[in-house]
Amino acid sequence: AWAVHFLTASGAVLGVLALLAVAQGDFPRAAILMLAALAIDSVDGTLARAFKVTEILPGFDGRRLDDLVDYQNYVIVPAVFMVACGALPGWGWAALPVLASAYGFSQREAKTADHFFLGFPSYWNVVAIYQWQLELSPALSAALVTGLTLAVFIPLKYVYPSRMRALWYTTNAGAALWLVATSAAIIWPGSLKGIRLIEITLLYPAYYIAISLWLGGWHRKNRHGGS
Repeated sequence: AWAVHFLTASGAVLGVLALLAVAQGDFPRAAILMLAALAIDSVDGTLARAFKVTEILPGFDGRRLDDLVDYQNYVIVPAVFMVACGALPGWGWAALPVLASAYGFSQREAKTADHFFLGFPSYWNVVAIYQWQLELSPALSAALVTGLTLAVFIPLKYVYPSRMRALWYTTNAGAALWLVATSAAIIWPGSLKGIRLIEITLLYPAYYIAISLWLGGWHRKNRHGGS
C-alpha cells in the first residue's frame, strides 16, 4: 500500500523535473516527463483499488495526494510549458487554466457517483503538448485555452478511463497506444514527421470526446450523475 502511494507521489517529482526542463528550454524532455507523469496517474488508482490501500492505511488520504499531484502535473506544469514554449501570447493567459482548474479540482462532485469527470477534466498537459507539437499560433492557442477554460464550468460528463464500466479495455488500450505514439513523435521528430504521427494521435482525443458524448449523455444534458 505504501508502495502505491509512493508511486503516486513520484509523479510530483516528475513534475518538478519537467519544470526544470522547461526552465532550460528543453521542451522535448519536459513533454516526455509530462507524459511519464500521465502514465503513472493512469495506473495508480487501479493499483490502489487492487491492493485495498484505503483499508490497509485508513489514516492516509490517497485521494488527496492524487489531487495534489494532479493539480501540479495537469495544470501548473503545462501552464508554464505553454507560455515558455511560446504557445500563448503572454503569461496572463496561463491564469485561465490555473484559476479554472482550481475551481474544478475543489468541487465535491468533480468526479460523479457513476465515475465520470464533471466538466473538462483539466487535461492541460495534453493541450500543451499538442499546441507545441502542432505549432499552433498564439492566437489559436489562446482561443483554445479560453474555450477549454469555459468547459471546466460546464457540467458535462467526461469519461474517467480507469473507472469506466463500458469500453474499458478499448479505451485504456487506446490510451496506452496514444501514449507510446505521442512519445515516439516527440523523441524522433525527424524520422516520424513524414508520416505525420502527431496528427494521427489526434484520433484518440477525438475518440475520447465521442465516447464522453455517448456514455456521458451530453445529448440528454445529464448532470451530477443523473440520467
